[in-house]
Amino acid sequence: MAAGPYREPTPPRRRRPRIHKKREGAIKPGATKNDINVTPLVDVVLVLLIIFMVVTPMLHRGVHVDLPVTQNHEKKQDTGEQLVVSVRCEKFAAKNDCETSAAYIETDKIANDELVARVRKELKGARPVHVRADKSLHYGDVRKVLEKIHDAGAQNVGMGTDEAKE
Repeated sequence: MAAGPYREPTPPRRRRPRIHKKREGAIKPGATKNDINVTPLVDVVLVLLIIFMVVTPMLHRGVHVDLPVTQNHEKKQDTGEQLVVSVRCEKFAAKNDCETSAAYIETDKIANDELVARVRKELKGARPVHVRADKSLHYGDVRKVLEKIHDAGAQNVGMGTDEAKE
């Protein structure tokens, strides 16, 4: 008789185990697998590699600076050997008019009188210098920093700009 909504279902019948007690000694367990499954590890490593490949070009050294925009933009890869000098506007006098500027080597703020000595110390031979200047600065403020870098003995100096979007 079938189980209805008001009737209790019949309990399932118990089946006999397929392996009989007599043959239990003859059956051997399967060999254990000693290999590590490498597929999930490779998947994780590839995902991390893709993340680093996407994020790395977006990283820049030095302090955050709004770079000026240029039409004829030449891209050079940051190899890590360049000395990054950033010039940033510290205090605004009026709207988008810079009153005072500050120079940074990598992320360290450098006083104006110490800039020549610090750049000379950081150069260590023919190391190129990459200058990143805020677009709100006056040209004269950036020129003072460029002259101090030249006085320190820098031979190869480049200016950082952003590429104009079409």
